Amino acid sequence: MMHNETLSSTPSPKERIVKKRLMKTVLAGALALVAGQQSAMAAGHGEITVGYFLEWPMPFLAAKASGAYDEALGMKVNWVSFETGTAMSAAMASGDVQLSVSQGVPPFVVAASGGQDIQVLDVAVSYSDNDNCVIASALEIDKDSAGELAGKKVAVPLGTAAHYGFLRQMDHFGVDVGSLQVVDMAPPDGAAALSQGAVDFACGWGGALARMKEHGNTLLTGAEKEDLGILVFDVTSAPASFVAENGDVVSSFLKVTAEANDLWNANQSDDLLAVIAKESGMDLDATRASISTMKFPSVDEQLSDKWLGGNAATFMKGVADVFVAAGSIDSSLDSYEDAVNTGPLAAAQ
Repeated sequence: MMHNETLSSTPSPKERIVKKRLMKTVLAGALALVAGQQSAMAAGHGEITVGYFLEWPMPFLAAKASGAYDEALGMKVNWVSFETGTAMSAAMASGDVQLSVSQGVPPFVVAASGGQDIQVLDVAVSYSDNDNCVIASALEIDKDSAGELAGKKVAVPLGTAAHYGFLRQMDHFGVDVGSLQVVDMAPPDGAAALSQGAVDFACGWGGALARMKEHGNTLLTGAEKEDLGILVFDVTSAPASFVAENGDVVSSFLKVTAEANDLWNANQSDDLLAVIAKESGMDLDATRASISTMKFPSVDEQLSDKWLGGNAATFMKGVADVFVAAGSIDSSLDSYEDAVNTGPLAAAQ
């Protein structure tokens, strides 16, 4: 009788909250299960889908063009291009993409901080000079007069490496971000807006950054940013469930990438550059300019304390805390060590 009375009575506010939390937990578990099933199905059907960026020239693109990944994995590798790392996170969460090459650390951190179970698998590229903010030439503002940026309009791809660099630079120069009109724009759109005078400055990377520089100047060089502790690097990432179920596939994929990097580091030939340019959708001169500012660490370097052996997780915590302070995310994880999985890369070695 007591059980019937409890069921038929109106739930208290506390009971409603508990019920709502329980439903959210069940829903989250169901979504994770579906994503895991999709990942397993993709691998089981002899193909996977990998995300990457156009206008972002990297050695792995030569291996993509030659079919080296398909051969090493023994399955078809489908490639889909994205404009931001946040879109990559969403595609991995839905199970549409199994691996993402060159996802920025900040969008990875945003996803991991929000509860998405994804992992860093390698250091795809380090590029302090290839990710920056550009101030419109007409403003005639440089690092000595950066305070004049207060009140200006800026195009920033939110939740990306460029967003993190923007926040750190504004903090360094004492510019209150709250005084700025921040517009969320992918780098190609930001470059167009800057060229049209629709924004006062814009932040981005790759080909879009090169176009921005045609209409303005940067405040800090890559080396100056590194001196401030603003590292800029991308990772290869994947859902933890996919990595756990397909360790050999992931390891083979990372090995092909590492071999492509080693080939480029040893022999930066015009023939290789031409293939990379074609695959990235850029002309030869723009490709040469972009890739000249990129560094591709060896597997040994990646596994060292400087990168995945220690510093990467510490750096991600720093990025997360900056985003929390800026109100970009609600909270950060206590540690990001579990978000770094060096197992497949060590196996590839």
